[in-house]
Amino acid sequence: MTGLARILYLVHRLPFPPNKGDKVRSYHLLRHLAEKHEVYLGTFVDDPEDEAHVATLRQWCKQLHVARLYPRRARIASLTGLWRDEPLTLAYYRDAGLDLWVRRLRDSGSIDAVVVFSSSMAQYAHGFTAPVLVDFVDVDSAKWTEYAGAHRWPMSWLYRREGRQLLAYERLVAARSEQSFFVTEKEALLFRTLAPECAQRVNWLGNGVDADYFSPDAARPSPFARDEVPVVFTGAMDYWPNVDAVTWFVQAMLPALCRRNPALRLYIVGRNPPPAVKALAGEQVLVTGTVPDVRPYLQHAAVVVAPLRLARGVQNKVLEAMAMARPVVAARPCVEALDVQAGKDVIAAFSAEEYVRSVEMLLDDPSRAEAIGRAARERVLAVYGWSAQLAALDRWLCAADARTCAA
Repeated sequence: MTGLARILYLVHRLPFPPNKGDKVRSYHLLRHLAEKHEVYLGTFVDDPEDEAHVATLRQWCKQLHVARLYPRRARIASLTGLWRDEPLTLAYYRDAGLDLWVRRLRDSGSIDAVVVFSSSMAQYAHGFTAPVLVDFVDVDSAKWTEYAGAHRWPMSWLYRREGRQLLAYERLVAARSEQSFFVTEKEALLFRTLAPECAQRVNWLGNGVDADYFSPDAARPSPFARDEVPVVFTGAMDYWPNVDAVTWFVQAMLPALCRRNPALRLYIVGRNPPPAVKALAGEQVLVTGTVPDVRPYLQHAAVVVAPLRLARGVQNKVLEAMAMARPVVAARPCVEALDVQAGKDVIAAFSAEEYVRSVEMLLDDPSRAEAIGRAARERVLAVYGWSAQLAALDRWLCAADARTCAA
C-alpha cells in the first residue's frame, strides 16, 4: 500500500453491514476510499448485533477504532448540551477514547486528509492541518425543525432548539472545512441559503445502489401466499419518519385500498419495529421485523410504497425497489430528489387520496406496473452506480491535497 494517501474516515455508526439508509452510504464511501487509499476508520457501535461485523471492517482499514455507544446512556448524556449551549447530538456522540485516538493520529502528522460522515463526527476533526471534507448527507438541522412541527410541547420545543443549535454548528463546520457535501443538489441549495458565507464550498454527492445485488432473480422464491396482493414498505423501523409513514398509510390509505382489494396485505419489512408499529399488525398488516434478505419481499411485491412525510434527500429504499424492477409509489419530495421521470420510472404522490389512486391504478393495470418496474431498473443502471456517484469526491480530494492522487 506504499504511496497511497492516508485518509482518516470518521463515521457515527459502524458502516457495516449496509442494512439501513445511512449505513448504505457510509459503507460504499468506505469501500470507495479503500480502493485507492489507506483508511483509518473511527466509528461507533450502537447495536450489539453489529459487534460481530467489526472484524469484517479490518480488511478495508489500515487502523480501526470502534467506540461502544449505549443509546439509553447516550440519550441521558446528550442532555448536557442544554447547559453547554450546544446541540444535543454532539454530546450523544462524544467519546474520550475516540477523541484520544484521533488526536494521536493528528499529532503524528500521518494523516493526509480527513473525511467526516455526518455533522456529529466533525467534533473530532478540529486542529488538523490536513484538508477536511464533510459529508453532511442531509441538512439535519432542517430535519429537526420539521420534527418540531409534528410533535407537541415539550418535544416540539426540544426539536426546535436542536434545529437552531445544529444549524449554527453546521455553519461552523462548513466554514472550517475544505468542502461540504449533501446527498442532493436541492439539499446543497438549501444549505447555501441557510449558510450563504459557505456557499462556494458546498456541493453534493448523490446516493447509488448496488444493482448487481438488488436485481430480480427468477429462482428467488416468494415469501407471500399465492392468494395475497402484497404491498410492501421497507426500512429501519426504529427510525421515526418510517414509523410515521406506515402509521399514516395504515390509517389513511389501507382501508380504502382493501375495500376494492380484499386480498391486499401491507407488509412492513424492517428491523426493530417499536410497539407503535407492532400495534398495526392484523389481518391486513404484517410486521416482519428483521428479515435475512429484503430482496424476496421487494421482487414479489405487487407495489412498493414509500409514503414518507418527514424524510429528506435520496431514499435508499426507493432506489433498491427500483433496482428490483418493481413499481414504486413514493412521496413527491423523495421523487423530486431523484434523477427520474415521474410517471414513467416511479409514481409520485402527496396526499392520501393520491396514494390510493396510484396504488389502485398499478393493481388494476399489471402491464403498466411491469413497464414502470422495467423503466425503474433501467434508470438505476444508467444513473445510480456508486462509483459514478462518488467520483466527485475523488476530484475534491485531489484538489485539496495532491498526495491523495498518488495512486
